[in-house]
Formats: sequence, structure tokens, C-alpha cells
Amino acid sequence: MIRFSASALALALLCGAAQAQTINVALNADIRSTNPGVNRDDNTDAVVLHMVEGLVGYRENGAVAPLLAESIDVSQDGLTYTFHLRKGVKFHNGAAMSSADVLWSWNRYMDAKTDWRCKPEFDGRIGLKVTEATVPDASTFVMKLEKPSALFLDTMARTDCAMVAILHKDSLKPDGSWDKPIGTGPFQLADWRRGEFVLLKRFDAYTSPAGDKRDGYVGSKRPLAAEVKFLAIADGATVKAGLMSGALDVADVPDEDVPEMKKSGLQVLTAPSATKHGILLQSRDPLLGDVRMRQAIMAAFDQDEIVGAVSNGLGKVNNSAVYVTSPYYDEVQKKRYTHDPARVKKLLAEAGYKGETIKLLANKRSTVPSYPIAIMAQAMLQAAGIKADIEILEWATQLDRFSKGNYQMMSFSYSARIDPAQSYNQFSGPKDKLPSKVWDNREADALIEKATLVSDEAERRKIFDQLHVMMLADAPLIFLYNQVDTAVVSKRLQGFAPWVASKPRLWEVAVAK
Repeated sequence: MIRFSASALALALLCGAAQAQTINVALNADIRSTNPGVNRDDNTDAVVLHMVEGLVGYRENGAVAPLLAESIDVSQDGLTYTFHLRKGVKFHNGAAMSSADVLWSWNRYMDAKTDWRCKPEFDGRIGLKVTEATVPDASTFVMKLEKPSALFLDTMARTDCAMVAILHKDSLKPDGSWDKPIGTGPFQLADWRRGEFVLLKRFDAYTSPAGDKRDGYVGSKRPLAAEVKFLAIADGATVKAGLMSGALDVADVPDEDVPEMKKSGLQVLTAPSATKHGILLQSRDPLLGDVRMRQAIMAAFDQDEIVGAVSNGLGKVNNSAVYVTSPYYDEVQKKRYTHDPARVKKLLAEAGYKGETIKLLANKRSTVPSYPIAIMAQAMLQAAGIKADIEILEWATQLDRFSKGNYQMMSFSYSARIDPAQSYNQFSGPKDKLPSKVWDNREADALIEKATLVSDEAERRKIFDQLHVMMLADAPLIFLYNQVDTAVVSKRLQGFAPWVASKPRLWEVAVAK
């Protein structure tokens, strides 16, 4: 990662800043690839989803709605989904989109060679299974499921799956390897200088979905600015300097910088988020495999103190996988671990703890609280008689360790998942098949799958409540709080707004003349 000084940032942005219609956006790290849903993280998704679109997407309120589909018919038995495509949609190379492109994209995702992050979500390994995909005609795409799923469309809309983006086959090189995304989104790729920036330019032939205003990833999506430049800037002080100087137009900032940013006269916009910050515990570790050891760690934390400090008073303790503004967040979901030094001492004795050192992994990305959480957690563990060392990793290295399950403890953030079942699916599952999973409990997996099959809100609420109580007992991880998204925006931008999915959207954003 290239770390800019304030002067170097000004030079790096000089050309872009001189262009009145270029929006300069700070990212805390470079993207991992341009391949939708492959070798991705949250930053990657945020950038790529300006270039590609799927059949469906999330609304502002978390509901799923048609995007490249104009309408969707569902058979009475819930097994067949018929997508009627929007007319007049074009790819960035000028080709008209048809159902043949949808089928080609789907088959590519389901090819193991693609290494699509969400293949397990659709091939039956996690419950949902697509058994057939067909194209009756040029404007119709049909998918058949093995059994009904209340979360099929939600899964199709997931941002980590790149919304199952529809691509033109020219996105691949002649040898079949990845080249660049030729999608249908409001912006197209102009340049990617690794470690520095990603430059997108407006797709002038873009056909926006219906709607008179922006609505999540659907609704009006007009590309009003000529260019959007996403800059990889790891250093928080440099981001602050860029905002204050006007070189940057949009950036997330640490909670502790909010008061200063407000005084500066910049726009400071906040929104509740479904992003979850917490600490993971490896239940297959020889020491942490004992549930009493994990429970002792949970009881060692004064969560109110941690959350208050790292969020600058903006966050609220939430040990649930359900975010605090969800309709499923009820009194049961408010149950939490309590700080109890006496219980810590008792559990450590029962677990036979002999003073072994636990290694806690963290990163120093400026817009996530990984490092400050780790610092406070270490101090509280030491005070409770549990030895803990912190190891700081670059984000890419930490993500690789997470994916392989190669850690004891980890200060980690999960990107936003709107539906609770999707949220649980992020971290629950069999470690033998999916090493990145944290909660390895077959009873929990069965309940999560049940939640994907039923649509009745009251029945689903009971399932999520049961899961929460089980998770607190198993103690595979501790969610501390949901991120409150804080975006600092230059006064020359009009129309920017953060939202529950915690990703910037630069369509429908204009630059003042």
C-alpha cells in the first residue's frame, strides 16, 4: 500500500482535482480486483458495483427489488423464478444485453474455475440450490430451485456476491482469463493503478432503472459526474488533510475526527449501518476450544467502555447478529455478555488456564476500529489475568488469515447484511468445508436454513431469537456494536448520502458548478 503525505496527496490528486466534474473519494485500502465477487472485500464491492449490476438489488430499506429485471414471476410452489429483463440496457462496449448474457454470466459464476465467492450459496452446500437456468427467449431468464427459499432473491442481491452481476463475455481475455468488467452500470473502468487509485468514467449510454430518486442500488442511478476517482489512502491524517484542503470530496473518517470535521464547515453525514465490529475466537484452537475459556474472555470485557471509546460515543453495544434498526431486533436480541471479573476467575480455573499467551490479530485501517478495539481488549484481558499479545497485520494478510481460519483471536469487521439469516450465514457453518466460518454448530446451521425457507415474520423472529441465545452460550465471537457510518463530504457535492449497506454510491451525485 502506498501511503501519501499531505503534499504527495495534493500532487497525486492535482489532475483529478483540476477537473470540475471529477469526484475524488478516499478508500482506506486499494481494491483487490475488478472481478465481481472474486478476490473481493468491502472496498472492492463498493467500487465494482458502480460498474456492474444484477437482476435484483437492495432498496434503501433493505428490501429486494428488480434491477436489470423489469419484473419477476414466482411459481406457486416457490421453485421457479422467471425474470423478465428490462429493454434497452447496454453494456459498456455498446452491445445490447439479452438473456444469453445472463445465462453466460451465471454459468461462469458456477464454474469452479471462476472461484466466485458465492458459489457455495447456490450449489447446495449451504442449503440453497439452483438446479436449472434456462432462456426461453431473448428477454426472459428462468431459474429453478431444488426447494423453496425465502432468501433466494436476497442472496441474488448480496453485495459480496456482486449482485450476481451480468457481464458481457468480452470481460474475459481470449484465453478465458479475467480482463476487466464490461457491465451495465452507470460508470465504466477507465484506469486502475494498483496501490494508488481506480478511475471510473461516466457511461453515457447508461439506461437507469425507473424511479425519480435514488433507492439503494435500484431506483434512479444517473451518472451525473463525468468521473469518479477512488484513491487508496491508508493514513487517516492524510485523508483529513485532503478533506480540509478540498483535494478529497468524500471520505469515511474515524469517529474521533467527527467533531473537528463539523467545525471545519464540511458536510458530516451519518447513517445507522448493518456493519458489525467485534472479536472472533477460534474454537478449534487447543486453548480456545474450551467453551469456558471463551466465556471467560467475554466476561472480561467492559463493552460499554470499549464501544464508547472507539466510537466516540456514537455506537451502542449490540452482541446480536441482527443490527439495531432491523425490524427483527427485539428484547431477546438485546441480551448480551456482562462484565464479571469474579466469573472470569471461576471459568479460568474450571478451564485449567495456566497463563498461556493468546495472540490477537488486528489491522490499522483508519475507518474500522480493529486496532483500538484490540488495544482495549488486550488491557481488559490482562487485567482479568489472561495474557494477550497483539499482532498488527496489513489488511490483505489479515483477510487471508481469516479465510483460512488461521488465528486464535481477531479484531474483525463484517460487512453489512440486511436480512438476519444472511448475517448469520456470514460467520456460521462447518469449518471443515469453509475454514472462514467462526460458529461451527450444526443445530445453528439447521435453524439458519429454516429461516431461509419460511417467510412469516413472527416465525422467523422466533428462530433468530433462539439463535441469539445459542450464540451467547457458545461464545464463538463477540459482536460489540454496529457501525454508525460517518461520511465527510465537500460542499461542492450535491446528493451524496450514506446508508445501511455501508458503501458509497456516486450516482445521482452532482458537482456544483
